[in-house]
Amino acid sequence: MSGSPLSPAGRTDVLAAATGMGPVTLRVGDLDAMIRYYRDGVALDVLSADGDIAVLGRGTTPVLILQHAPELRSAEPRSAGLYHTAILFESREALAAAIYSVATLAPGTFTGSADHKVSIAFYFTDPEGNGVELYWDRDRTEWSWQHGQIEMATLYVDPNAFLQEFLTPASVDDPRVGGASVGHVHLSVGDLSSAREFYVKRLGFEVTAEIAGSALFVSAGRYHHHMAMNTWQSRGAGRRLPALGLGEVDIVVPSGDDLGALEERLGHYATPFRNDGRSLFVDDPWGSLVKVSAAPAVSTAPAA
Repeated sequence: MSGSPLSPAGRTDVLAAATGMGPVTLRVGDLDAMIRYYRDGVALDVLSADGDIAVLGRGTTPVLILQHAPELRSAEPRSAGLYHTAILFESREALAAAIYSVATLAPGTFTGSADHKVSIAFYFTDPEGNGVELYWDRDRTEWSWQHGQIEMATLYVDPNAFLQEFLTPASVDDPRVGGASVGHVHLSVGDLSSAREFYVKRLGFEVTAEIAGSALFVSAGRYHHHMAMNTWQSRGAGRRLPALGLGEVDIVVPSGDDLGALEERLGHYATPFRNDGRSLFVDDPWGSLVKVSAAPAVSTAPAA
């Protein structure tokens, strides 16, 4: 089966370079409160709301799917699952607008900020305990690679100074400035060896950075990371029990050929999966559901 033209040259063991992340699905106990936080705080738009499911994002790009599941309880401490959903903004001005908006609505949810060299990030915890990262990427020409790994750090960023520099009067009035999308998803896992086996060997991400014994960063197309896994609070965790929090991680590959290549790879490693004709669904070693879909085809027909 042929790979995507954007796949690394001739390789079928890795995801195509143009692979990206789709919306993160969260199971929530209080749907109205969570909509308020992400709509009025993070300044996402409600793209659709139908019964127990609400989809939030920017423009036509979904970022979060909130599923009402009041019968579930919060996950046990130190269990595997979501560490944070990282929402990528187009500019520092757009990021500043979102930070100011959520800090105004729910200032107690702010947990920290950092300059990671490749990005500037601000961290929050939503009303049900899900981690949230709001960030902006520096241009790739400013990233540094050493021995095949991206150089990242955790340097202090003064949030007030950032807002003073990049928050505009217009964005205070309307914080929905520019686009936003899921840039990466960070998971809590039980051990890194199993995470590497699943996310690198079987799914096909490539390792971009490691923190020895505690965290692994992976991506497609030499992005700094599309996914990360750490054991900081979850070392030794077993399979997840049904709980509030992470419902599904969504990965988007460029084409049906890329989806077919992944299906072949999962079959080669005897990894159980489900194919509904549009997407592949596979559980990671801790029971976190991963959905992989092909991006919609772009029509090249001339306009009428």
